[in-house]
Amino acid sequence: MARDPRAAVILGFPHFLDFLQKLELIQKRRYGGVMSDRIELHRQLREAGLRVTAPRVAVLEILHAHPHSTADFVASGVREHLGGVSTQTVYDVLRTCADRGLLRRIEPAGSPVRYETRTADNHHHLICRRCGEIIDIDCVVGDSPCLVPDRDHGYRIDEAEVIFWGACPACRDVH
Repeated sequence: MARDPRAAVILGFPHFLDFLQKLELIQKRRYGGVMSDRIELHRQLREAGLRVTAPRVAVLEILHAHPHSTADFVASGVREHLGGVSTQTVYDVLRTCADRGLLRRIEPAGSPVRYETRTADNHHHLICRRCGEIIDIDCVVGDSPCLVPDRDHGYRIDEAEVIFWGACPACRDVH
C-alpha cells in the first residue's frame, strides 16, 4: 500500500504523515541521513522561493559535502550524479542560489571563486598559500560587520570579508 501513489488518500493524510516520518527514520538508518538531508534541501529551496530541481539539489548536496568548492568542481560532481548537465546550468544554479542567500561566494585574490553553504553566521576564512586549503574561522566579534572603517563615505556597511593567508600544518612541515 505504501508504494501506491494514492497512499495519502488510502491511508488518510495524518496516517500518511506518520508513514513519511517512519520512512525517513528507516532511510536515515539505512543511508546515513541522506533522505532527511535531501528533504531539508528541498525545504531551503522552497523557502528561498525557488523550484526544487535536480541540478539545484545536486549543487547544494555537493557543497554540503565539499565546502569551499569551485564552480568547475561542483559541475563535475553534478555531471557525475545526474549525467548531461551543462556547466552553464551549474553556473546559473550557483548564481541563483547565492543571490537567494542559500550559498556564499568567496573570492580569494588570485584564486577562482569558491562557494559554501555556511551563510547564516558571520565567519571568515583561512587559506593556505601553498595547497589552497580553505577553512572557516569564526568571527571574534560575532556581529556583522566585524571590521568598521574609520570613514564610511556615506555607505551603509553590512559585511566585511576577512581572509587570513598562511601555511597549513601539512605544508608548513614540508617546507
